[in-house]
Amino acid sequence: MATAVADLGGVFELEQKADTIDDKDGEVNDDGCSEATTKRRRKRNRKKGTGELNKISQEPIDEQKAREKLSECKINGTDKKSEALKGVPKKKSEKKSKEDKGDGKQTSPPSVPIAKLFPQGNFPVGQEMEYPQCQNDQTAKDRFSSEEKRALDKLHNDMYNQARHAAEAHRQVRRHIQNWVKPGMTMIEICEELEKCSRSLIGGDELNSGMAFPTGCSRNNCAAHYTPNAGDPTVLLADDVTKIDFGTHISGRIIDCAWTLTFNPKYDKLVEAVREATNTGIKEAGIDVRLGDVGAAIQEVMESYEVEIDGKTYQVKSIRNLNGHSIDAYRIHAGKTVPIVKGGEQTVMEENEFYAIETFGSTGRGHVHDDMDVSHYMKNFDAPSFVPLRLQSSKSLLNTINKTFGTLAFCKRWLDRTGCTKYQMALRDLCEKDIVEPYPPLCDIKGCYTAQFEHTIVLRPTVKEVISRGEDY
Repeated sequence: MATAVADLGGVFELEQKADTIDDKDGEVNDDGCSEATTKRRRKRNRKKGTGELNKISQEPIDEQKAREKLSECKINGTDKKSEALKGVPKKKSEKKSKEDKGDGKQTSPPSVPIAKLFPQGNFPVGQEMEYPQCQNDQTAKDRFSSEEKRALDKLHNDMYNQARHAAEAHRQVRRHIQNWVKPGMTMIEICEELEKCSRSLIGGDELNSGMAFPTGCSRNNCAAHYTPNAGDPTVLLADDVTKIDFGTHISGRIIDCAWTLTFNPKYDKLVEAVREATNTGIKEAGIDVRLGDVGAAIQEVMESYEVEIDGKTYQVKSIRNLNGHSIDAYRIHAGKTVPIVKGGEQTVMEENEFYAIETFGSTGRGHVHDDMDVSHYMKNFDAPSFVPLRLQSSKSLLNTINKTFGTLAFCKRWLDRTGCTKYQMALRDLCEKDIVEPYPPLCDIKGCYTAQFEHTIVLRPTVKEVISRGEDY
């Protein structure tokens, strides 16, 4: 550093001597320098491209200030004078790079649309798993190395990306709800918070992108299809076993995913049994796998668990009349069912199919029945395009359903949200004509407890992807 200062001082001395010689000829300005000298200095400054040098060359040399300047800049090069005067452009470039990088952070509670967090449109890929070995000895490794299969994989990338978009919204919303929900809240309050966050993250309207079906928050012996209607005073209790089941979609590509919420550790074994049964079903699923074989594997794991609740021991039972199902665009139940007990159908899974692998465990009979008021409804996917309706209110309600939900499920709260009033008779009329299908809550015997876990998977040509997998489950 000392050498660098001495060299710089030498440069400045030479400049001063040259300027002194020039000052002998020509007129002298207010600074004590001739005009020729001033012009020469300006020309030299322009060549070196720095405004700082102009200032330094016109002022008396202060060796102490020069030493401090060099110390700040940490000069290591050979052109020490020009290096000492750099700095401003560097600050500008740092600012520019920071602006280009962007934040990419979500708020709490989540409100930034997922599309803004991933502006390039490349959404996170779910968990990729190899397929189980099939009867023809074809393995996932063979599929992944096949050029044809990889080409098919790329061909359907837009479809996968839409599902991944919906899955990322699902993950962020459920993370917020898991941290936010507390005993003492009403079920309506919980559902409205979840649905508000989902709509914020997905954007759009219900038909093109949004909620795929009403938020299920079935408690204790009720296993599925319960969501509160307007005015329902039900409150979440600390001893409840609650199944939170909600869906998101982008352009009809549905993510159906659920988990069981508990606050009391006495239910941990029940929750573990169902979670492991679901993971087993996911592991066994694959192209050319028989659906009945998946069900047998699920039941074996589920019923290997026993739980002790309040001093009484129960064997966990698979609820035999509840199933997983295939999913298609704008169709939550696409025709194939994934049993959770042995002896189910022997239909095979096929390439590029989406499935909801869901399992239900119970400390009761392991069989559910319709109970309580209906809240879930869905237009029949195979309903004819034109059905003669006598009631004007039925025509009006059907028009609202077609425009807002299409063939996606909805509930009475959502009809209220669209501005519909006095629709009970019209809704019953549409149900009687099989245009709309009611889905009442499904319950096991009173006093028992039920649990549920669910994931959406896609059977890609090369690998099996658990699209809805997250850090939580």
